[in-house]
Amino acid sequence: MVIENDRGWLRDLKTKFIFITGGVLSSLGKGLAAASIGALMESRGLRVTFQKLDPYINVDPGTMNPFQHGEVYVTDDGAETDLDLGHYERYTHARMSQKNNFTTGKIYYSVITKERRGDYLGGTVQVIPHITEEIKRSILEVADGIDVAIIEIGGTIGDIESLPFLEAIRQFRIDVGKENVIYIHVTLVPYIKAAGEVKTKPTQHSVKELREIGIQPDILLCRTEHFLSPEIKAKISLFCNVDEDAVITAKDVETIYEVPILFHEEGLDDKIVQLLNIWTREPRLENWKDLVYRLKHPKDSVRIAVVGKYINLRESYKSLNEALVHGGVANNLKVKIDYVDSEELEKMGCRKSLSHADGILIPGGFGSRGITGKMKAVRYARKRNIPFFGICLGMQLAVVEFARSAAKIRGAHSTEFDPRTKHPVIYLMKEWYDYRSKTIQRRDETSFKGGTMRLGAYPCVLNKGSLAYRAYGVTEIFERHRHRYEFNNSYREILAKKNLCCSGLSPDGQLVEIIELEGHPWFLGCQFHPEFKSRPMDPHPLFVSFIKAAYQTKQLRK
Repeated sequence: MVIENDRGWLRDLKTKFIFITGGVLSSLGKGLAAASIGALMESRGLRVTFQKLDPYINVDPGTMNPFQHGEVYVTDDGAETDLDLGHYERYTHARMSQKNNFTTGKIYYSVITKERRGDYLGGTVQVIPHITEEIKRSILEVADGIDVAIIEIGGTIGDIESLPFLEAIRQFRIDVGKENVIYIHVTLVPYIKAAGEVKTKPTQHSVKELREIGIQPDILLCRTEHFLSPEIKAKISLFCNVDEDAVITAKDVETIYEVPILFHEEGLDDKIVQLLNIWTREPRLENWKDLVYRLKHPKDSVRIAVVGKYINLRESYKSLNEALVHGGVANNLKVKIDYVDSEELEKMGCRKSLSHADGILIPGGFGSRGITGKMKAVRYARKRNIPFFGICLGMQLAVVEFARSAAKIRGAHSTEFDPRTKHPVIYLMKEWYDYRSKTIQRRDETSFKGGTMRLGAYPCVLNKGSLAYRAYGVTEIFERHRHRYEFNNSYREILAKKNLCCSGLSPDGQLVEIIELEGHPWFLGCQFHPEFKSRPMDPHPLFVSFIKAAYQTKQLRK
């Protein structure tokens, strides 16, 4: 329940709030830190949720280049969000939605809409209080029924774009009471090899800048290559005005799933519950320890070639990479990923890049660059009986390649790449039934970009006896989508005659969700993104099955 008074919003609070900021430089791992803290709180029996507040002006990352922003993560309700929401879902049982990711663009869009509607009664709209109040309102939206809400502020201390968010969370502690809020600052303690020592000055300056805007951190997560000595922790404590036991080593680890264990050993969860005055049980981390053991002690390895065009930025395929790791854990295997540039395949061919692969995967993507190389990879896997997994665009290109090579449909293509093709085996479906809104959706090439997308979780009915059914073990599934173009049902029969079957369909039979190649050891393409629902403790069935098939291929080669 929210109570208004002359100081702003006060809450009869049961929820505790943890705000996570970052300093010195980006990519220190705030998202992983937030997810790991969530895992620790959950292991103590608490209900957790998360929110990412991003300072960029885009309304969401949906139209941003993966080279700039990394992966776009999609939630069940169709939100296109920051990739850190994927970490949150993989590490905990919390499920993300539209309200778990707010940007500067989304905040300003809401405020401007209210101003145009007259909600501010003709008053002058300003950053304080209007923007900051909107930010605080968005934070409170995630808190109902939750014990601990973990709010990550994107960007780095000192960024102009971040200032309204930092001001909002500064005010938030005053509004809800200091016993309900703590601030955790992630910073860098670099090791200088020439000097043979770590340096604390970057952390001191970062905390100084944070304090200048009115926020005193309660806990410091110090990203470093080596464990911090008691002397270094004491120095940081003195200069940054935090308790010594609140200076936590965030050491580089072999696998990201070690982070919750490391944080616990450093006493982070104990410090958090002490500062927030929460009574909990002792943490139960046996499942995390077992996971890390299995990751570090596999029985063997398997090599997967990921053929894409964003390979120079691994963050572009973050959920995919983790889903492959999860599939390996389920089979007690280490997954070695070879990133293959699809444009290079167009020039050099497949033998050199793919001959050592036990399985080939083509992920989703947009745009025509590199699609010829991807189709060469499809053909290589199909002809040589190498397990093949096509996701979204990977599935669509598998259909195009098969239509051309196996079904001899000359000129078959996707209208995304050739709007004038005589054989649009993949096309922009003008009308389709939306199972979430229970309405008929219409779209064409002139539609607003986001409006042409099929986003979020949709149902799919599997054919019994299919590869997909054997993997899932059920006849109906719900998977997350992010795409515009669909399989053209006009070509379903002619392709089926050549053994390309549609093994997963929407309940009304109009949308093809999964295709398989009969007679092949493992050849499957899906229109959805299964990687978004894979968890380390609950690997996605398709990735488990794919890795198993790839390992069988490796065994046959011996």
